[in-house]
Amino acid sequence: MGNIQFNQVTLEFPGMSRPAVNQVTCDIAAGELVVILGPSGCGKTTLLKMVNRLYEPTSGQICIDGQDITRLRPTKLRQKIGYVIQQSGLFPHMTVAENVAVVPKLLRWPNPRTQARIDELLDLVKLPPNEYRDRYPAQLSGGQQQRVGIARALAGDPDYMLMDEPFGAIDAITRTSLQNEIIRLQQQLKKTILFVSHDVDEALRLGDRILVMNAGRIVQFDTPFNLLTQPSEPFVHELLGADDMVRQLGLLPVNSAMISLPEHYQNGNKPSVETADNLRDALSIILRTGAPELSVLEDGEPVGLLTLDHIRNCAVEANR
Repeated sequence: MGNIQFNQVTLEFPGMSRPAVNQVTCDIAAGELVVILGPSGCGKTTLLKMVNRLYEPTSGQICIDGQDITRLRPTKLRQKIGYVIQQSGLFPHMTVAENVAVVPKLLRWPNPRTQARIDELLDLVKLPPNEYRDRYPAQLSGGQQQRVGIARALAGDPDYMLMDEPFGAIDAITRTSLQNEIIRLQQQLKKTILFVSHDVDEALRLGDRILVMNAGRIVQFDTPFNLLTQPSEPFVHELLGADDMVRQLGLLPVNSAMISLPEHYQNGNKPSVETADNLRDALSIILRTGAPELSVLEDGEPVGLLTLDHIRNCAVEANR
């Protein structure tokens, strides 16, 4: 459950010189977060909106769980899909609780179940229910509104999430915080997510895989690391800044470069990183502290060492 398939999907708008989406074929695995990345006008949002039938393809087929979505009533289909847009799209005349309850009410859930779900989701997105339930959107910051938007999209427990540049209008600090929340929620919930973005760093940070589009076509669909180290064409190389070694380090975990602890090693008071941290963060710590090596921890216990040479060698190896 939870997979999405595009088979030769094309959408042509009248009067346009080329298709908005052109012969798109790809499979999205259940539980995968796929970022659709590309410049303005490349077809990202158009492709996304075809999944919940806000647009109908001119030709081709979209399936969820092996079923052609044109055989589902749009209302029935949309009940399976959570949808998050830029600037949250909350109803201004409704409280936070009422906004989150929209889909459960459409599904005719009993009121006790709906109220429990509201509290569960507000806790999940770190908005304590006793503090935020009765507020209106105008009483929330932009980041808080987006958290409510995410809670509302999750309310009916959909298998799929469509996210259309949800953090595009948010300041950089709040944006990073919300990206962290998406990573945390996805680790916990494992939804199938299509996430539209024009921000390369956001795509590299969030995506299990990234679908790069240009002029309505897929030009490469791959993991963040493969896109950076093996771009399929100059467009992908330029879009992602594939020569940026520091960006590549952000995709490599510390445990890919560390060495095991020598026998009888004494840790002392060295700066430390976790095995799952990335090498860009580790490099930042080394440069900031001037430490010759970092202690690598797993579950709070030292398991390895990391030096500047280890990071450099790992980066060189990744680009061979």
